[in-house]
Amino acid sequence: MATKKSQGKEQLLSIEDNNDSLIEDEATASHIEVIETIISSLDQNDTAMVSRNESGGRIWKFQYGTVEVFVQLTGEEDDDTLAVWASVLKLPAKDESRLMRKLLEMNWSDTYEASFAVYNDQVVVLTHRTVADLYPGEISRAITLVASIADDNDEALQEEFGQS
Repeated sequence: MATKKSQGKEQLLSIEDNNDSLIEDEATASHIEVIETIISSLDQNDTAMVSRNESGGRIWKFQYGTVEVFVQLTGEEDDDTLAVWASVLKLPAKDESRLMRKLLEMNWSDTYEASFAVYNDQVVVLTHRTVADLYPGEISRAITLVASIADDNDEALQEEFGQS
């Protein structure tokens, strides 16, 4: 939890105040601080974990509803990337051609900047971009969007197309 100074005294910020503070102070907040603040506000069961590598990259994992969400930041340079994904269905699935058509239709109408994709024999919801000119609001939207779309669709997709 962050602090702010008010009349020479430090005060603790709530999660909401902290999110607002990070968004207002975009120039000084690191991507890592923003990601950790957003994850702490979404992770209701304190399941968040982070893994760091030698090159400065990190991967966070947390539970949102019925899905595990992953957030990867490869670094803080302009050409590094932010990726967010969550698995919604294991493959193979029943009637995969109908599933793929449904996912393509959902990509057109329901996913905004995110999309459904196939990765490691799983259907995932994902979004990714370089960190060049990346603002805290964009990070928040990416994480929230992937988590929400995955959680809203995983059970229905598993019921309709999951393995028998």
